[in-house]
Parts: sequence; structure tokens; C-alpha cells
Amino acid sequence: MADDLFKALADPTRRTILDELTERSGQTLFEICSRLSMKHGLGISRQGVSQHLAVLEAAGLVETRREGRYKFHDLNTAPLRQITERWLTPEKPGPEEKTP
Repeated sequence: MADDLFKALADPTRRTILDELTERSGQTLFEICSRLSMKHGLGISRQGVSQHLAVLEAAGLVETRREGRYKFHDLNTAPLRQITERWLTPEKPGPEEKTP
């Protein structure tokens, strides 16, 4: 699981897509492509964005849902919480906080 997640986060275009979904979840492919082009000046094809979304979906960061003929993409932050919790440990008292 973590390998897919780190691979997905390694690409700057995918991080930009996540930023856009953070700002407004539930976008269609057309909306994401438009925002990447207009807001970020990224000249990436619709197919390219679709491939990036597939990587994000495989990592669990994006979930899709269909409503009629539209496919909506939603951000899922649960995998990010899982990796942060993996290495966070409860704080141990420092030397000055120990009681004799």
C-alpha cells in the first residue's frame, strides 16, 4: 500500500490534482483538466490527466463515483493519515520531564 501511495505523491502533476480536489472535491475529468490548464498553465492532455487519476485511485487517494453519464472524482485522505500514524509515536518525556 505505501509504495503506491509514495509513487502517487512523487509526481508534481498528481500533487497539483490533489490540491485541486482539496479545494473542491467531486470534479469531473473535464473540470480537472480545465482547472489544470487555466489555473496552473499545465498543457496536459485529457488522457494524461486520466492516467494520473488512475494512479491516484490505485493509491486510494482518489475515489470515483458515477452519476448518470458523469464520473466524479473525490479526494480520500485516509491513506495519508495511515502513513503519518505509521511513524508517529507517542511523545516520551524528555530528560528534564522525568521524575527521580
